[in-house]
Amino acid sequence: MQIREEARRLEEMARDPDLAAVAAWKRAHPDGRAIGYFPVYVPAELVHAAGMLPVGVFGAGGTVDIDHADSRMQSFVCSISRSTLELGLTKRLDLLDGMIFGSICDVARNLSGIWQRNFPGMMAEYVHYPQNPDSAHAVEYYRGELSRLRERLAAVAGRPASDDALRKSLGAYNRVRALVAELHRLRRDEPWRLTWREAYALLRAGHVLPVEEHAALLERTLPLLRTRDGKRRDSVRVVLEGSFCEQPPPELLDAIEEAGCYVVEDDLLLGMRWFDRPVPVDGDPLLALARAYLESPVTTSIKHDRRRKGDALLQRVAASGAEGVIFSAAKFCEPALLDYPLMRAALERAGIPNLAFEFEEKIGTFESVKTQVETFVESILFFGPGERAAGGAP
Repeated sequence: MQIREEARRLEEMARDPDLAAVAAWKRAHPDGRAIGYFPVYVPAELVHAAGMLPVGVFGAGGTVDIDHADSRMQSFVCSISRSTLELGLTKRLDLLDGMIFGSICDVARNLSGIWQRNFPGMMAEYVHYPQNPDSAHAVEYYRGELSRLRERLAAVAGRPASDDALRKSLGAYNRVRALVAELHRLRRDEPWRLTWREAYALLRAGHVLPVEEHAALLERTLPLLRTRDGKRRDSVRVVLEGSFCEQPPPELLDAIEEAGCYVVEDDLLLGMRWFDRPVPVDGDPLLALARAYLESPVTTSIKHDRRRKGDALLQRVAASGAEGVIFSAAKFCEPALLDYPLMRAALERAGIPNLAFEFEEKIGTFESVKTQVETFVESILFFGPGERAAGGAP
């Protein structure tokens, strides 16, 4: 396997606005159904257990022009919501049999309602996550929400997802999450083995492939990556924060890396890493899934909990051995932009260098970002975090 060529193929497949990979799956399964889901996290196990294909929908990624969506929603909201609607209005998502939206922000809530009005023949469900995870009723509440979603999916699939089927799905996703964790450890510990864009392509493919195929892909690729030669560079280890929903263009990933960074931790495709341990496959599967969600160690701007996000970011910096943090948030992403000042304050108190910029799907040039990152890298290399915090660097 030529990893570079395979990563390029996977990237093209995952970013294809016409979802050719999903169309191929449906041709191979004439009675099969496919359910799209909007990031950041949805219980894809419920879709899989009903015998359907879960499909991550991350907008158009700059591959289409917005010609119709702006007539149905504001033009001053994030690109991913507008281009996702554009994909629907231009019939590129007609092969999907439903869409699931999670309660991650007001824009996702609004998009869910718009979807229901514009596509009345397609199932559109909005999943309400617990707003108060410390409540004694949070687990029971979320289990009920999962049960409701399972029933709606059963109506689309034409058959209910039994507890046994759901347990098997939990096992399949446990397997792929363990492999994803291995890939992230490799990227953290030996980032010269593969580029950030290659790692991203391997993960992004899991949003259009069946979970079993994605696991097999990772199982084939990981041994090759561990023995792959790579040229070590004098790069700065950084954490990327703020891109948990709308995904940066691949060229932006290249620009950051080419500017002298090893991105050893990020919040891209966060739903694939929502759980840090296997979800129990014995007992009540809905209860296990509800508890796993609430006990997840993930701290992100779209998840409600009492943990200080600044402190959690500092822990991630320490665990990854990072020397700095880059905030890269989508334009108009209120959750990320509202949390940024709090996270920045925590980093500055700890003397950790940080850089911030915004992006959008249709960004045309990356030279400005690359220049900013190069300056950021030089400030760390020449002055070091401690001296910078003490005023040794601009």
